[in-house]
Amino acid sequence: MFTTAGAFSGFSIHDADAAKAFYADKLGLRVETNGMGFLELHLDNGAMILAYVKPDHEPATFTILNFPVDDVEAAVDDLNARGVETAIYGVEPPFDAKGIAHSDGNGPDIAWFRDPSGNVLSVLANA
Repeated sequence: MFTTAGAFSGFSIHDADAAKAFYADKLGLRVETNGMGFLELHLDNGAMILAYVKPDHEPATFTILNFPVDDVEAAVDDLNARGVETAIYGVEPPFDAKGIAHSDGNGPDIAWFRDPSGNVLSVLANA
């Protein structure tokens, strides 16, 4: 019988060691290597995301993982201090010098950044 109880998401990477260091050391996630050699990224809400090496990996052209935060500017400052670049789409309007797109009432404030495999992630204001 089909069930959604254990559902999880996944994405590809090109280097497991670089991804593990980024997600654990830079972002502070609990990261484990499972029996198949895949990375399991454990989120504070109990969810798990699988990251697997794919020899012909191409970075996702969309945001694969969003981190809601109370203060986008503070989160960007923290990420920048950890060596994570957030101004990946430029610094011209609608982006400020830190790479934050301010909503002006049309969605949340948001800033995007990349993992070592080039996949796009974001921090965005809690709804």
